Formats: sequence, structure tokens, C-alpha cells
Amino acid sequence: MSPGGSPRIFVSAGEPSGDAHAADVVSALRRRWPEAVIDAFGGPALRAAGATIRFPMEEYTVIGFFEVLAKLPAHLRLLRAVSRDFRAGRYDLVLSVDYPGFNLRLAEAAKKAGVRSLYYIAPQLWAWRPGRARRLAAAVDRVAVILPFEPEFFATVGVRADFVGHPLVEQPRPDRAAARRALGLGAEERALAVFPGSRRQEVARLWPLFREAAARLQASGATTRVLVAGTGDHEYPNDGSVVVVRGDAALVLAAGDAALVKSGTTTLEAALADTPMVVSYRVHPITASIARRVMTVQWISLVNLVAGRAVVPEIVQWHATPDALAAALAPLFERGGVAASTQRAGLALVRERLGGPGAAARVAEMAEAVLAA
Repeated sequence: MSPGGSPRIFVSAGEPSGDAHAADVVSALRRRWPEAVIDAFGGPALRAAGATIRFPMEEYTVIGFFEVLAKLPAHLRLLRAVSRDFRAGRYDLVLSVDYPGFNLRLAEAAKKAGVRSLYYIAPQLWAWRPGRARRLAAAVDRVAVILPFEPEFFATVGVRADFVGHPLVEQPRPDRAAARRALGLGAEERALAVFPGSRRQEVARLWPLFREAAARLQASGATTRVLVAGTGDHEYPNDGSVVVVRGDAALVLAAGDAALVKSGTTTLEAALADTPMVVSYRVHPITASIARRVMTVQWISLVNLVAGRAVVPEIVQWHATPDALAAALAPLFERGGVAASTQRAGLALVRERLGGPGAAARVAEMAEAVLAA
């Protein structure tokens, strides 16, 4: 600790979503210790929250296999630089946020140097790499987790993990009626919200499948409008019957009567928007074969994992055909129907289990406890 009793903290985020979540924690830390030294590997959100950016994440974060390989030497130099700081006693605590490929190694370096370590938004090791959880347990003092079932898992490998609530619950959401007006939807129109992912390979693999499923729903009259949450510079070729909405995915979810989404965090966002959904995913057959051998969970969607039961349909790999997706989605458009009502009851349970606001403040409280231990 510095002479005035304020801690010296290094925060490692590494990519945009982690930068935003880490910034909320830094704001909470600043309220506790206005004079704290907080340096970071991060970006604009952390800078705005009052951290000193020693290592701008824009110089390290890339998308694509070969681009990642090209950045490996830079990440290794970064790891060596911060490791030297740990050994020199420059920091009292390292706060790692998500970004597991780098942050697990960073936590191990802190452990070797005797620096306290707190990990926020732990890697989803429970899904397919439980053995690696022991490596995490050996490297960190505490883990702040955002899914309610994670503390029990981490306890099995000897690490104290505290559920702090999911940061998504604090994000503002558009009003449904306002969202529909903004997107030009009439009161009687039935809109399908489509989320084919954000990565180039995801879009390339999922969009043709999702587009054909949407076309079948339009042809049958189940839906009258298809809204696609467009990301980046991705193209979504179609016959003109699809509206691509860029820049505000929350607006698309709020406006939709039902959603077709790829597995991932979007399923929780749909649950928070109270939008019934069907979850689907496809990967290369070899990847799927490997995943079946190593996965340790029953479901792929976070909604079902949080609920502990099958709240939403999951249709994946060779089962994921346009006809199968359309057949699962069609009942969700029946307003007041059994399928939509039953699913909404399950989504309400998920929202309850995701916790209330204040995740960042609880992480800051954990940081104080780790420093005092």
C-alpha cells in the first residue's frame, strides 16, 4: 500500500466488453480510495473511469486466427513487463477482467511475485475445461463470478468464488412500444429478431440458415417483419424482405415478438428483454465432434444453464435446419399462447437468478477484502 494507505492496483481488461465492466469497478474503487494508484491494460472506458492506461488494448486486441498469432509476441512482451513490475513491488493487487488467454497467465505471474489477485468474470471453465479450473484456483485469491451456478463449481476445485450479479442487469433497455415505433412496426405486426452473431465466421455460417428459417416464417404468415441485428461491416444478403438494424441490438430485441439467436450472452439479453427465443448454433463438424467429447454441461445456452432446466429450445448442428428452426419459432408468435407464456415464466426465473444491480460495487468490496487478508 502507498504511504497514505491507498492501494496500488493493476487492472487487466484487454478487449472492449471487459474494458466497460472493468471501468465500472474502477469507478467503485475510486469512491473507496480516491488517491489509489490504478494502472491498466485497457481502453477508453477505463481511461474515462480514472485509470492510467499503461498498455492500450487497441494495440493488442484483434479478431481472426492469423491476426491473433501475429499479436502473440506483443502479448508476451506485455506479460514480461507487468511481471517485472510485480516482482519490483509496484502493485498490491491485480484485478483481471475476463480475457482468459492472457489474464490467467497474468494471475500466475502475480502469484509468483506475491501480489494479491482477484479475477472478475471468470472463464467458463465449467463448460468444457474443468481441469483448467485448478490452474485458476492455484493462481488467484478470489473470483467474482456473474452466473449464479459458478460458486458451486469453483468450490469443487478449492477456490472461493462469490456471485456478484450479472452486469447486464444494469444496462438500460428501450421500452418495447418505443422500440417498435422507432423501427416502424405497426401494433399488429409480428416481428422476428435475428441475431446471427458478431464474428465473421459465425455470420458466414449462421446467416444463410437463419435467413431461410425467417423466410419460411414469413411465407407461412407467422411473422410479418424480420429484423436483423447487424454488426460491424458484415453483409446479410437477402431478397429484400429483411431489415438490417445496425448499432442498437437492444432496440431489435425489445421490438421483437420472438427471437432467433446464436448461443452466448445474447440469450441472457433476450431473457432480460422478456423476448421468447430459439437458440441455435453451428460449427465445423470436427469442432462439434471434439466439443461433444469435452463438454461437461447439458445445455449450450446461458438461459437454460441459469434456470437449471430447458426454458428455451436449443437446435444445433445437423438438427439446425430452416424447417426445424421455423417450426420451433412459429408457436412463439401466438400472443397469449402456451409456448410463449410458458417460456416467459422461465425467463422471469432467469432474470431473478441473475441478481440485482451493484455488481461493480460488490467487486470493489471483494478487492478490499483481498487486500486486507
